[in-house]
Amino acid sequence: MNYRKLGKTGFEISEIGLGTWQVGGGWGKPFDPKIAEELLHTAFDNGVNFVDTADVYDAGLSEAAVGKAVRERSEKIYVATKCGRRIQPHVNESYTVDKLRRHVEDSLRNTGLDRLDLIQLHCPPEAVYQRDEIFELFENLKAEGKIAAMGVSVEQVKEGLSAIKYDIVSTIQVIFNVFRQKPNEVLFRNAQKNEIGIIVRVPLASGLLSGKITPETTFSKDDHRYFNREGKAFDKGETFSGVPLEIAFEAIEELKRELGADQSLAEFALKWILMFPEVSTVIPGASKLSQLESNIQASDGVPLTSAQMAIAKEVYEKYIKKEVHLQW
Repeated sequence: MNYRKLGKTGFEISEIGLGTWQVGGGWGKPFDPKIAEELLHTAFDNGVNFVDTADVYDAGLSEAAVGKAVRERSEKIYVATKCGRRIQPHVNESYTVDKLRRHVEDSLRNTGLDRLDLIQLHCPPEAVYQRDEIFELFENLKAEGKIAAMGVSVEQVKEGLSAIKYDIVSTIQVIFNVFRQKPNEVLFRNAQKNEIGIIVRVPLASGLLSGKITPETTFSKDDHRYFNREGKAFDKGETFSGVPLEIAFEAIEELKRELGADQSLAEFALKWILMFPEVSTVIPGASKLSQLESNIQASDGVPLTSAQMAIAKEVYEKYIKKEVHLQW
């Protein structure tokens, strides 16, 4: 496992982290603490030392599983969680300092940790990024020793650019993958200039870039890949990176043809992200050990070739850019 610096936090974290939206459950499956425990400890055994969770993942069960596993280890494991999505209605006016403080304290109780290494605003409404008092709260929480660092999880590049102006912001979590290349244009450059760590989520476009989803694949009605394709529950860009499936399948077939049968599409997609030095870590999720082990293998230090990078750019320009570039 290779390690990178997480912006101005100074944390040295694994370039492959673990996202826990579906660890032990989620995406249409009930939470199973035994599966979560196995996945977490296997990740740690293989050098993963950065875990991303959220208070809304399985109603706090994900946070509890992460906290339990981390407390059972002797090595340092960095825990990042998120707050804000529990606020309903999810509009700017509903965001208050008191609510967010309570949610951070709930996460401390859920995890059983004395301090959260990183707390992130969880894709708040755009207007929240203009409210000084919200960011001052996290300055206070840091001074109180309840958090070590604060970041934001954003939907749009412009939200990340807005967040950078606050000194307390140390990280930006953003969707970035072969099907979502816009962050590399302006956001990465500005983040690097301001020593902001980049955490990449949805690296496989909700499984599309694993190459295992086909037009015949069906999803449970409780799986966001079934109910959120048009953004009925949250931003549709979180589901398949907002790419219409019929177009995605064409792009995937071309990627497979150009890369050749010997190249794992999922490994290629993760390595593509790691080719960008501004990226601190990528946090693919996993619901079974084979997925986790495949993800970890992407950190083998073998870079993609310039020809492979060109393939990703060409396919994006040909099929995907017109669908997603201006939206996010």
